[in-house]
Amino acid sequence: MAINRHDQREILEEAEANAIGTEYLRADLLPAASAGAVKVLLNSYLDERILFYSKQDQESAKEIHQRTNELQRALWDEIFPIARSQGTPMMALVVSGMNDVLNSQGYTQASWWSRIPFPAWGLMGAIAVCANLLVGFGARNFTQNVALFMMFPFVIAVSFFLIADIDSPSSGVIKIEPRNLIFLKNSFNQGKVLEHLK
Repeated sequence: MAINRHDQREILEEAEANAIGTEYLRADLLPAASAGAVKVLLNSYLDERILFYSKQDQESAKEIHQRTNELQRALWDEIFPIARSQGTPMMALVVSGMNDVLNSQGYTQASWWSRIPFPAWGLMGAIAVCANLLVGFGARNFTQNVALFMMFPFVIAVSFFLIADIDSPSSGVIKIEPRNLIFLKNSFNQGKVLEHLK
């Protein structure tokens, strides 16, 4: 369950990078002034999305979320008037791309909120306790193999640690690295966005 969620978060990070990179290219379909403004906003937005994946306290997370919302509004406000006045197929591409950018952030956020339910944790805990009790009951006469029987609780504890760590994307040892977003940022800086999207 935790591994599937971890894999899904990695897939969504890649999808988010692709959506931002595609919209960055489609911004060239806008009038020159708006195209420049949208690209600057997308660059700032990309910075916030990279920060989202970093380890942070609750206050920093709220600030990142607030700045992300502000940038999303600014991006939409930049293309909305042009889209209303120019209902061309090219403009529909720009609007569709911006919609993908905004939606991809929402999908990512939803996947980070999706955690192993508490009843599942309770069930796993009950199974672990029962299994350890059975091992302990069976080992009461085996004083020579104490170390061997201590391994079972240790393995259970490590398993729980790994499951909990993988299920906590914003903290812990195993985190989602924003590799695709960072690569896209470097592509923006070097003017090689098309190479990233191929």
